[in-house]
Amino acid sequence: MHCVLFIGAPASGKSTFYQRRFFRTHLRINLDMVRTRRRERILVDACLAARLAFVVDNTNPTPSDRARYLVPARAAGFTTVGYCFDCRLHECLERNAHRSGNECIPDAAVRAIHRRLIPPDPEEGFDELYRVTLDGHGGFIVTPWPAATRRPGGCGSSR
Repeated sequence: MHCVLFIGAPASGKSTFYQRRFFRTHLRINLDMVRTRRRERILVDACLAARLAFVVDNTNPTPSDRARYLVPARAAGFTTVGYCFDCRLHECLERNAHRSGNECIPDAAVRAIHRRLIPPDPEEGFDELYRVTLDGHGGFIVTPWPAATRRPGGCGSSR
């Protein structure tokens, strides 16, 4: 079973990527939908107990944010996979501007989370780690995580 964590700023493409790659195979857990950490924890625990593959579609900007999922998933014998969305701030802001209603979040929030992003490290407990970039045509490019990338402030070196 897989525990998949998305890592990236708001409007970096995480939910669209989920729809295209994992919709039919993994339960989506998203704090925007369940609204509280308590509900989120109940869902994660249920997935672990039921041995059900799931995706945590949150920003997960720091190692401590990611640990709340990685530690119990590894303890339950799940394979842990990270996808870090390497999207420049201006791209996130532009994508966010095209959202409507509650999906559009304040630019200040996008900037704040983008600043907080610390690139993941396999030693956090990831069995597999990937970098996701936008291809400029509405699609995604997925590549293995570059081991040398350790820079705070984004999920890659293209800031």
